[in-house]
Amino acid sequence: MNATATLRLALAALVRNRTRSLLTMLGIVIGVAAVIVTIAIGVGASAQVQTNIQKLGANLIVIQPGSITAGGARSGFSGASTLTPQDGLAIAALPGVAAVSPLVTLRTQVVAGQNNWQTSVSGVAPSYTFIKSWPLASGRFFTQSDDAAAAKVAVLGQTVIAQLFPDGSNPIGATVLIKGVPFTVIGTLTPLGQSGMGQDQDDTVLIPYTSAMERLTGLTTVNQLMVSAASANVIDAVQNEATTLLAARHRIAPGQPDDFQVRNLQSIAQAAASTGAVLEFLLAGVAAVSLIVGGIGIMNIMMVSVSERTREIGLRMSVGARGVTILRQFLAEAALLATAGGAVGVVVGIAGTTAIALAAHWPTQIPPAAVVLSVAFSALVGIFFGYYPAQRAAQLNPIEALRFE
Repeated sequence: MNATATLRLALAALVRNRTRSLLTMLGIVIGVAAVIVTIAIGVGASAQVQTNIQKLGANLIVIQPGSITAGGARSGFSGASTLTPQDGLAIAALPGVAAVSPLVTLRTQVVAGQNNWQTSVSGVAPSYTFIKSWPLASGRFFTQSDDAAAAKVAVLGQTVIAQLFPDGSNPIGATVLIKGVPFTVIGTLTPLGQSGMGQDQDDTVLIPYTSAMERLTGLTTVNQLMVSAASANVIDAVQNEATTLLAARHRIAPGQPDDFQVRNLQSIAQAAASTGAVLEFLLAGVAAVSLIVGGIGIMNIMMVSVSERTREIGLRMSVGARGVTILRQFLAEAALLATAGGAVGVVVGIAGTTAIALAAHWPTQIPPAAVVLSVAFSALVGIFFGYYPAQRAAQLNPIEALRFE
């Protein structure tokens, strides 16, 4: 008997007991659907974490002032005021560096007409939007000539726009007062929402760092240097080179603590990736238990089917059917049950994933490989758990089978 005839007989046997077949498939359907949903949630959450990390900056390296010791007391990080824009220019010349932006921050009141709002004002370089992967919503960003001239120009975040221009008027070209100094609005930023720490990233005003230093703070140092590596592969090399360069520029003697700290986000990204992978395997493992339970259900039903069809098996053997033919038929029935259940489970899983994404606004993503592997694994489960009943059927004695009541 060829494979086509075997499958046709198996399908006919399943159709004869369609209610029992559907109930048997239910365990596999639930198992595969659970696998699809859990993997979709795990992969979606992992992708969302990676997206949030990327929003912090493109291959970002952050350099901040270090600590100082006064009277035996150490100030902690950012206590020293040692970083300068010139340090940033020197780092920008290093190989593997794509962009550098000084960062000067202050929190102050911003006024536009009759409206005012206390917000974070950041003095940055024109490369800031590239480093942060933060596009503009309208207008333009300031240029190198604006930086060189310490121009009084500003780019507003969406929260600031909502507070200073509640009537919905276009802020481009308007004048805002920052610590009493008039700045012209030349652009607006696209909304970013909250950061991972719960801060409103749109509650900000960006101005040239030279304007912040000369017109608002009067300082000659910056709060931070933001460095973007050309690629993720050179982040460690850039970090080491920047550390060596700054130690030389700040005349740090060997063995003495640096007056700056250099950090990158790779450790966060790697930890998030590892956590996401563990989460995916954990969820998939829990869902796989459902598939195994479904496989046990298939084995039980196949055992019942063998008992019910003992006389049929004996009759087929008495007219020349070999044991291997009986084995293949019952294996085909188990595999068909499991594969059909897997296919239905995929549809149910996709529907469940879509429902969760719409109802809970949870990021989901279904890898095509997960769909293929789920169906393939369900078929293997059917064959594995169907083998013992099929073997029992193949080993029946024809004479005893014919006498079976």
